[in-house]
Amino acid sequence: MQSDTTKSPGKEEPVKQDTIGVSLLLGEPEKAIRKLSGPMIIAMMLYSTYNIVNAIWVAGLGSDALAAVGFISPLFLVIIGLGNGLGAGTTSAIARKIGAHDHEGANNTAIHAIILTVIISVIATIPLFLWTKEIAFLFGAGETATLAAEYGRVVFAGTILLLLTNVGSAILRAEGDTKRTMYIMAASAVMNMILDPLLIYNAGMGISGAAWGMIISQIFVTIVLLYWFFGKRDTYVTLSRASFVYKQKTMHDILGVGIPASFEFFLMSLLAIIINGLLVSVAGTDAVAIYAAGWRVVMFAIIPLAAIGTSVVSVTGASFGGRKFKKLPVILNYSVKTGAFVAIITSLITWLFAMPIASIFSYSPESAHLAPSIAAFLSTMCFFYPFVSPGIMSSSLFQGVGKGITSLFLTFSRNLLFIAVFAYIIGIVLGYGEHGIWWGIVAGDILGGALGYVWARLYLSRLLKYH
Repeated sequence: MQSDTTKSPGKEEPVKQDTIGVSLLLGEPEKAIRKLSGPMIIAMMLYSTYNIVNAIWVAGLGSDALAAVGFISPLFLVIIGLGNGLGAGTTSAIARKIGAHDHEGANNTAIHAIILTVIISVIATIPLFLWTKEIAFLFGAGETATLAAEYGRVVFAGTILLLLTNVGSAILRAEGDTKRTMYIMAASAVMNMILDPLLIYNAGMGISGAAWGMIISQIFVTIVLLYWFFGKRDTYVTLSRASFVYKQKTMHDILGVGIPASFEFFLMSLLAIIINGLLVSVAGTDAVAIYAAGWRVVMFAIIPLAAIGTSVVSVTGASFGGRKFKKLPVILNYSVKTGAFVAIITSLITWLFAMPIASIFSYSPESAHLAPSIAAFLSTMCFFYPFVSPGIMSSSLFQGVGKGITSLFLTFSRNLLFIAVFAYIIGIVLGYGEHGIWWGIVAGDILGGALGYVWARLYLSRLLKYH
C-alpha cells in the first residue's frame, strides 16, 4: 500500500493510507479498467434487469400503461441525467485530486458535490411534480396522459433520493471502490423486483405501484450510503463539516463536467421525444409502446459498455490528475476494443433470440399484437451495438480530463445532428415509416461513434506533443 500526505495552509493533514481501490486507480490502466468495470457491469445489469422487469409487470396492465411509461421516460431521463451528470462531475473531480495525491482536496470536492445535489434536487422537483400531466400532453401522450401523470408524480417526488444515491455512488467510484457501488445497486434492483408485483397487483396500486417500488428501494440505498460515510467511515474520501471550505474552482471542476454531462442526458431525452413524435406521426401510439419496450432491451444490452465508460472516467481522471498523460491513449484504445468485442457478442445473441425476448413484453392479451414488431426492432438494433463503444469511451475520456463541453458536443452531434436527422429523413422524407426511423437511429450512431473516436485521438496527439 502507498500512503500520501497533503498540506493545507497552516496545518498538515494526517497521513491517509491508500485503499485498494486508490492503489488500483494509480496503477496499470488496463488492469484498473478490468477490475473496476466488472462490479459495475454486474450492478448495472441487475439494475437494468429491474427496469425490464418493471416494464414486464406494467405491460400486464395493457399497452396504454406501457405507452404511459414511455411518455414519462424522457422526463425521467432528465432526472437520471442530472444524477449521472453530477456523478460524472464528482467522479472526475475527485479522481483528479486523488491522482494528484490531494486527499484534503478530494474530501472538500465530495462535500461540494453533495451541497450542489441538494440544491438542484429542490429546483428540479417542483416543476416536474406540479406539471407532470401537462408535460405528458405536450409530449403527445393524449388519452394516456392521466396514467403517465399517476406514474410520474410518484417518481419525481423522489428526485432528491435519486440524485443523492447517484452522487454517493460516484464518490465511491472516484476512489476505485466499485464493489460497494455494486452492492447497493444490486440490493436496490432486487428490492424493486420483489416490490413491483406486490404493489402493482397485490396492493392494487396499478401503475403507481411500479413507481413506489423504486422510491422505497432508493430510501434503503440512501440509508446504507449514510452508514458507510458517517458510521463505518472506512472510505478513502472523508465526509465531515470540517472538510468543507468553499472554493469556486472546486465548483467549476464539478460543474465543468457535471453540467455538460447532465445536458447529454437532456439531449438523449430530447431525442426520445423526437423519436416518439416521429413514431406517433407514422404509426400511432402502439409504435411508441414498441419503441419503449425495445429500447429497454437496447439499454440493457449496452450496459457493459456504459460500465466500462464509468471506469474510464475514474482511471482517466486519476491519470490526468497525476500528469501520467502517456496512459491516456492506452485507456482509450483498450476500452474501445473491449467494448466493441462485447458489443459484437451482444448483437449475435440479440439476433438469435429477438422473438423470445419480444414475447416477454407481450405476454398479456392486450399487448400480444406488439411481439412481431418488437422483435423486428431488436433485430435492427443488432447493427447499432458495435458502434456504441467508440462514442461512449471517447466521451468518458473527455469527462475524465475535465473537458465536459467536448463530451457534450459529441453527444449533441450523435443524437441530434445524426440520429434525429437520419430518422426523419429515412422514416418521413423517404417514406420508410416506423422501420425507417429505426434504421435512422443505426445510421446516426455509426457516424456519431466515428466522430467521437477521431476527435479523442486528435486531442491525445496534441496533448502528448506538448507535454
